[in-house]
Amino acid sequence: MRLIKTNRLTIAPMEMKYLDSTHEYAADSENTKYMLNLPNESIDETIGFINYAQDEWNKETQSFYEYVILMNGIHVGAISLYPEKDDPTVAELGWTVNKKYWRQGICSEAALALVKRANENLGITKFIAHCDSENIASSSVMEKLGMVKVDEYGGRYNKQSPEERRECLYEMVLKS
Repeated sequence: MRLIKTNRLTIAPMEMKYLDSTHEYAADSENTKYMLNLPNESIDETIGFINYAQDEWNKETQSFYEYVILMNGIHVGAISLYPEKDDPTVAELGWTVNKKYWRQGICSEAALALVKRANENLGITKFIAHCDSENIASSSVMEKLGMVKVDEYGGRYNKQSPEERRECLYEMVLKS
């Protein structure tokens, strides 16, 4: 699960060497407009997150997988996989890409590769993803993956938005 390659991308474990490039998109309010826990308000927040992700990679049994997405050796974003504790055949996907690289199909390509690897190596057959109801880009990625919107509900509070938002839940079940 450590390294995944596609025609254009390398998906590798999150490490401190990606601090500056991670902080660039994680602290950008436009880039993180629809995110629950972003933007990061300081470099220390980004350092804390990367340390947390690195520590997880060092465990024998991981509870999540946080990757960087590299295109032509340039760190352009991140993608994550969070298997459910109670049902290890189910996992949540999440992603973000630096706005300088939007609209290039990067998230779709990275997510397809991660889904394939997680299915083959971890036996995950059901994938879910959440997004703000106004996040058309993320909804589009989910649909390109073959995910179907199964619910929309209130109760979402994005870090940048004081008002309650609506959240969409997408899922995809692979044939076993």
